Amino acid sequence: MKNRTIKITALALVTIGFFACKKVIFVPDEDGGTTTVTGIETHDNGFPANYNIVFDNSKVHRMEIVFTSQEWADMQADLADKTRGGGGPGGTFNSENPTYFGADIYCNNLVWKDVGVRYKGNSSLRARSGKLPLRFDFDKFEDINPAISDQRFYGFKELSMGSNYNDPSLIREKTADDLFRDFGVPAVRTAYYEIYIDQGDGVLNYYGVYTMCEIVFDTFLKDWFGSKSGNCYKPDGDGAKFASAGFDLDDLELKTNEDINDKSDVQEMHDFLHTATRTSDPPKWRADLESTFDVDGFLKYLAVNNTIQNWDTYGKMTHNYYLYHDPADDLIKWIAWDNNEAFQIGKMGGSLSFAMTEVGTDWPLINYIIADVEYLTKYKSYVKSFIETSFANSRMDGIYSAEESLLQASADAERNGYSYVNGQFNSAISTLKSHNSSRITAAEAYIQ
Repeated sequence: MKNRTIKITALALVTIGFFACKKVIFVPDEDGGTTTVTGIETHDNGFPANYNIVFDNSKVHRMEIVFTSQEWADMQADLADKTRGGGGPGGTFNSENPTYFGADIYCNNLVWKDVGVRYKGNSSLRARSGKLPLRFDFDKFEDINPAISDQRFYGFKELSMGSNYNDPSLIREKTADDLFRDFGVPAVRTAYYEIYIDQGDGVLNYYGVYTMCEIVFDTFLKDWFGSKSGNCYKPDGDGAKFASAGFDLDDLELKTNEDINDKSDVQEMHDFLHTATRTSDPPKWRADLESTFDVDGFLKYLAVNNTIQNWDTYGKMTHNYYLYHDPADDLIKWIAWDNNEAFQIGKMGGSLSFAMTEVGTDWPLINYIIADVEYLTKYKSYVKSFIETSFANSRMDGIYSAEESLLQASADAERNGYSYVNGQFNSAISTLKSHNSSRITAAEAYIQ
């Protein structure tokens, strides 16, 4: 990797003796035994993911990303090459992911060397802004630099940094994930980070408040389900609709067990969804479907998603969710993902109505399930429960006010060209409070 000349005195807080500090612990494994781990808890593989540090929600974290001038230039050139319509921000992003480039990351007075950093996203990557979303892979360049073999960031190999695209409140993605989690729907942990980038000239530029998200197939599966040994899918494309026409297993990318590549579980889920018993023998259809797919969990997801208004997902778009075949009960579970477009009517005709009657048979996981009277009744009960608990006005008003206080200084410091706030931070928080009340009113009208 290229050498980086660090000119920022604050970064000198990293001590020379740090890498001599080894720790030995005994980590429980999935088989009920323990694995002995020796190394540096903040940097080495094998240690448990430290959520208390990385996803501490009591503060806004600070992270500094230091490139060489050549790495920075190469990263921008790669972005332009991977976009069309003028290149870079404002262009049309193609299907190929941007390339990783090396950078040093500083956080909590420690340094992680030669971390793989790339741009990520779709519409958020096409934004006419310097504030673009990022993805980290902490041992991406271990083949080039053996000193960072199996490097981890407090136990995390990969992390995602959302740019809070088109969100003057800065809190939509985090708040959506927190609401899903609070209501028992699988969703990743999140935290706020101020991002500073040195483009290779020794100057740290403030890129604003980002939302750090854990990666589903890295740490989340073990944290939420207790295991990551099951099949985890990232659907995208026509096959992600689960319609009878256009269903293609290639559109469901395996993120675990890739070498085995056995997708018979999602094929079975699809086949049960489309059996003729759906109309001829509904009890049998429900029993068969529930033997492969966690329908109850999906109904809870729909209740949350439709109440908060989140258009950029299943029912409108063929992405932004994961599936996990949980070995604990042998069911495929729905995982909410990438919720930065929540809490608004949205695009593409807007977010789904509570009744979802506008959803056709090309989205059968909604259309078929909600057409079933028993499932519809349960869905309505979850809408009622959600607005009375997790989404209650009294609870959300306090959350919105606390987030506003936490982020005020960071939001005020965002600069033109690297922000979506544009002086609207406080009014955007007020809008979210009003949205909360209006959605509860709409939900009550629907379930009565």
